[in-house]
Amino acid sequence: MEPTTKTETLDIEGMTCASCASAIEKSLSRAPGVQSAMVNFATEKATVHYLPGQASPASLKEAVVNAGYGVMERAPDTSAAERSAEIDRQKALAYQKLKRRFWVATVLAIIIMPLSMLMLWPALMARVNMPVLNYALLLLTLPVLAYSGREFYVSAWNGFKHRSANMDTLIAVGTGAAFLYSLAATVVPGFFTSRGLVPEVYYDTTATIIALILLGKVLELRAKTQTSAAMRSLIGLQAKTARVVRPNGEEVDVPIEQVQLGDIVVVRPGEKVATDGRITEGQSSLDEAMLTGESLPVTKKAGDPVFGATLNKTGSFRFEVTKVGSDTMLSQIVKLVEDAQGSRAPIQRLADKVSSIFVPTVVVISILTFVLWFDLAPVDTRLPLALVNFVAVLIIACPCALGLATPTAIMVSTGKGAEHGVLIRNAEALEKAYQVNTVLLDKTGTITRGEPAVTDFLAPSLAGVAQDGPRLLQLVAAVERQSEHPLAEAVVRHADAQGGDKLMATGFRAVEGKGATATVGGQAVFIGNRRLLADEGITLSPELTAQAEQLLSQAKTVLYVAVAGQAVALLGVADTVRDTSVAAIKELQALGIEVVMMTGDNPQTAAQVAGQVGITRYFAEVLPAEKAGKVKALQAEGRIVAMVGDGINDAPALAQADIGLAIGSGTDVAMEAAGITLMRSDLHGVVTAIELSRQTIRTIKQNLFFAFIYNTLGIPVAAGLLYPFFGILLSPMLAAAAMALSSVSVLTNSLRLRSFSVKR
Repeated sequence: MEPTTKTETLDIEGMTCASCASAIEKSLSRAPGVQSAMVNFATEKATVHYLPGQASPASLKEAVVNAGYGVMERAPDTSAAERSAEIDRQKALAYQKLKRRFWVATVLAIIIMPLSMLMLWPALMARVNMPVLNYALLLLTLPVLAYSGREFYVSAWNGFKHRSANMDTLIAVGTGAAFLYSLAATVVPGFFTSRGLVPEVYYDTTATIIALILLGKVLELRAKTQTSAAMRSLIGLQAKTARVVRPNGEEVDVPIEQVQLGDIVVVRPGEKVATDGRITEGQSSLDEAMLTGESLPVTKKAGDPVFGATLNKTGSFRFEVTKVGSDTMLSQIVKLVEDAQGSRAPIQRLADKVSSIFVPTVVVISILTFVLWFDLAPVDTRLPLALVNFVAVLIIACPCALGLATPTAIMVSTGKGAEHGVLIRNAEALEKAYQVNTVLLDKTGTITRGEPAVTDFLAPSLAGVAQDGPRLLQLVAAVERQSEHPLAEAVVRHADAQGGDKLMATGFRAVEGKGATATVGGQAVFIGNRRLLADEGITLSPELTAQAEQLLSQAKTVLYVAVAGQAVALLGVADTVRDTSVAAIKELQALGIEVVMMTGDNPQTAAQVAGQVGITRYFAEVLPAEKAGKVKALQAEGRIVAMVGDGINDAPALAQADIGLAIGSGTDVAMEAAGITLMRSDLHGVVTAIELSRQTIRTIKQNLFFAFIYNTLGIPVAAGLLYPFFGILLSPMLAAAAMALSSVSVLTNSLRLRSFSVKR
């Protein structure tokens, strides 16, 4: 028996680029007992699978610290919503601190820049005491390094101690080299003049680069905060208090944290439902859009479940608490979205591989750049030119854009999916949905409602039967109210919907396998199949016989009604197609996707339903054990198959499919086997999931293209490749601005997914 693997999620502190994530990942993977580790730079989380006997949360934290990074402490027994709220609070504090560092660097750089430009004007230089000016620039630059840029140098030093390199390494080496060169030119200018060199200083370069990089980080952090806006809006839905009924009948408002299982909670019109439960008294209409994406209110009555954070619209009711804290539907959704945002899409692997070797490669390129310029440039300018291009290569090559390209898009799209009632389990499911070209739909409960409903009530006028249609329907309903058969429930629902006075039945008797009989208003009423009437010696008129055959040809179940010994009516019962199925299937077909139906029904029924919804290919008489085989058959044709189902017997097929989509009203087993869960029983959710995945993958590809092209073109330009042809050199300050712009551009492109909407 294999040992049980546990999963731990760590909130990482101190990451600045994808190379940091790679270093932490390697450190965790090398730790004893760790089976796999994945670090997401955008969400700043590490997901680790480990063997409890060989590793522990403490040892995982130690592995992160050994890599030179920190782990944010998590309070025990907190829900996903509470954890996310605490992380957001800490990130807000970090954002304020970052802004202060940026403004200090910016103000000083604004002062340093014009003073440095005096050196460009020979007439002004003759009037200025250059040594004094250089010392003044040195004093102005020191706070930029010591306060605003301190974390770059600390992080680079920690990386050096742990034999790793990251974005901060590039910034620290670049700005540090410019500063140390300027410091030497300020303190020992004679060293340069004795060798025929001008003792130039680059304090403006150092200060401005740090200011620009901090500007990029401020914009980046702000944009990253917006990528999780959907998550925060979900968390913000939670009610803060609940009105609990005490044993003495007193109603008391208590904080939501104090609500316990079994408590009775009162909900008035306009209030939020505090937590998950089941209605014990009263009825109302609830707005569940925040959880399911369903725009229309849902009617709830005694015995129906209610969910925390949904909004009570009209009536007042009481419910018994069945779930609290991390077990509630809202917390489960937040946890699922949080896990999806921290997962890694297959498309991200190339970027991760490049990022892991990127920083060392850039350091080598920058050193080669310095050596070549020092060797080939004119003697009097070779050192400044070599230094400037060395710094420019280091600064422009930071791999932030590569690290942000995929996870930021995943963060926005999974949050957006939750808003529309589409819960995406992980990034791999999102990418698979993009590739789907065939959707296999289970009929019962997916295309159809999954419960019988009366479709026809035929009561031809018969001589000698003094019954009108509505009263006749109530006669039948009076009998069926005493039956527990699903068909009886369908008849009662139909009668109640039609209205009319309810009648009472006496002497009810169920006839096994045939139907039921009772006395209503002094008349014997029979309802059931044809054998029930035959046993009672009741014959059908030619008109009723013809109508029954017509209903049977439409794959409907026929219930025969007899009153006072005479057959008087027929009811056609069928599992009806959902109102939205036809439109959703047409939308899938418009996306270029073939829709196939699968059912255990006979070919006649299957053909009837398929024709009704516009499906041309279907599998009939499929046993539950054969469903996964049908998925395999489609895959053998080279198709990428999405399976949509809701029942326990759909779970193997959902797992076999390239991507499984579970209807939210289905079973937990089906949802566990699926990569995507649709929170409402509506096939439009399948369309939403596929459209969202396509838009997300397009965005990721755009991001990766931009990031790769940026670095591919940026490094040669920074190294001075254009200088021999056009006399163009890239200043380190422009390199810093370009680097910051690349990350912000990728984030901005990902944020366009926030405008995703369902057009119908």
